[in-house]
Amino acid sequence: MQWMIYGANGYTGELIAREARMRGLKPVLAGRNVEKLRPLAQELQLDFRAFSLEMAYEVDRGLKDIGLVLHCAGPFSHTSAPMIAGCLRHGAHYLDITGEIGVFEHAHAQNEAAKDAGIVVCPGVGFDVIPTDCVAAALKRALPDATHLALGFDSRSGFSPGTAKTSVEGLALGGRARVNGRIVEVPLAWKTRTIDFGDGEKLAMTIPWGDVATAYYSTGIPNIEVYLPGSPRLIRNAKRANYLRWLLKWGIVQDLLKAQAGKTQGPNAQQREKMPTHVWGEARNAKGETKTARIRTANGYSLTVTGSLAVVQQLLTRQGEGGAFTPSRLFGPEFVEMLPGSGRISIT
Repeated sequence: MQWMIYGANGYTGELIAREARMRGLKPVLAGRNVEKLRPLAQELQLDFRAFSLEMAYEVDRGLKDIGLVLHCAGPFSHTSAPMIAGCLRHGAHYLDITGEIGVFEHAHAQNEAAKDAGIVVCPGVGFDVIPTDCVAAALKRALPDATHLALGFDSRSGFSPGTAKTSVEGLALGGRARVNGRIVEVPLAWKTRTIDFGDGEKLAMTIPWGDVATAYYSTGIPNIEVYLPGSPRLIRNAKRANYLRWLLKWGIVQDLLKAQAGKTQGPNAQQREKMPTHVWGEARNAKGETKTARIRTANGYSLTVTGSLAVVQQLLTRQGEGGAFTPSRLFGPEFVEMLPGSGRISIT
């Protein structure tokens, strides 16, 4: 089966392309900018295609003879829907590395269409959201009657340009949590608590992470929050930002902030090796009983590379029904434990 990395010239897309080639895989490299794609394709001795996602006929031309797409071009709020639509038309599996709640919701709304097309639609096959999704599924198994789920992670990875731009959009949208089965808007830093993610207790705040959407599909637990460590100053600034969200929604402000975000640099190989991530989760039932899970994984970008390629390689030979999936629903809670740099999920 011929497969494609779209957004191969971006920070994470290039990391995935290089690792794929080292494994002897031969993806078609794709994206919008031929001048950025050509040098990478020539270096890796891979085919490439340049096409935009703005018109369906361009997508159809780009996806000819492609059986699987690993979509790495953000912000996914703008790029995922046309690519998913193209994959549905062409019968190609769709994967991406998003962390955006709206993208997850749209992708899972395509469940019946994906079944009819016989394809797998599985967004979030990177650090967003493999580790937290597997922790959520493990906690559901340990406490089947859980009514509340809290997830979180402690990472010092920094942002790539694409992730930074997505974060700019997220500031304008505010916080998100799942309450009684529904995703609701909440203030930034809506809740705070002290959490031991696996590296000592730290003050943490709620963030609008993708598991607010995906963990519900994986577990059915109706109340879900996601936490990230933050200094008291950072949390105060996040709370203050709630009063500026009206300004952050302005197009000119978004453009200025995204231009600045585009100047950021993702971590290099040496930095990634020194930046493990600690993932935590807590499930609680109506009786007040709790289960806590922890796992240490590789750096978020490294896990995105190995995790996405693990899903690709499984799907290239998979025989099964189509539909919209989360990583843990495809491969089980133990999936994250099989990735390089990961330990075991510990539940107490």
